[in-house]
Amino acid sequence: MHSLKEGTSKRLKDVEISVPIVYGTIAFYLGRKASESQSHKWTVYVRGATNEDLGPVIKRVIFQLHPSFNNPTRVVESPPFEVSECGWGEFEIAISLFFQPDVCEKQLDLYHHLKLYPEDESGPQSIKKPVVVETYDEIVFPDPSESFFARVQNHPAVIVPRMPAGFNISLPASSENIDEKKRGDTKDHSLSQWFMNFSEADELLKLAAARQQVQGHMHKLKRQLSLMEGLPQILKPASTYD
Repeated sequence: MHSLKEGTSKRLKDVEISVPIVYGTIAFYLGRKASESQSHKWTVYVRGATNEDLGPVIKRVIFQLHPSFNNPTRVVESPPFEVSECGWGEFEIAISLFFQPDVCEKQLDLYHHLKLYPEDESGPQSIKKPVVVETYDEIVFPDPSESFFARVQNHPAVIVPRMPAGFNISLPASSENIDEKKRGDTKDHSLSQWFMNFSEADELLKLAAARQQVQGHMHKLKRQLSLMEGLPQILKPASTYD
């Protein structure tokens, strides 16, 4: 889990937004007729844990390949965030996530080891069944900006807390164009049949949703306390949750 906090715009105190992601590689063996230097075709990617569009949160992803590749620094400006290549060797790929301006100014660096060969090497490698390696992670944004919260509060790829009744933030006009871009989910992706189904991720999502609900209750209670007069001694201990 990664927790990111940045920026000086108006923010929502004691609120967290969670974004479950999956990053990894899928590699196909091209068969005996392929050249030794081009034995496998592989794809490295970052996707939503439920294959939803990450565009409202992530602006750009940079994949740093092995220096032997032409143009090893690959910049992907819109979803789906992925790079496909051919080669013969395994190596570590650096993945840098850059977020939308109202989300976070800091980048998040991830690392993934490209795997081309299956663990069981007793027989010939299949050209039909790829080698799939994926990692589940959760990015947490504490005290998000109001514009970020408003844009993703109903987005299926994002976990937001249940806010108190009457709480309402309208979406700024300048942010609407992010959601108007071309559909960027990976539900109908050509490789989606090989995406791993994280059974543990389902439980993690439930835990994250429960945690966000607790955050919402805390926000409501602190708001109620702040409206009460003559009880500064009660407000003071609440700062320990910040």
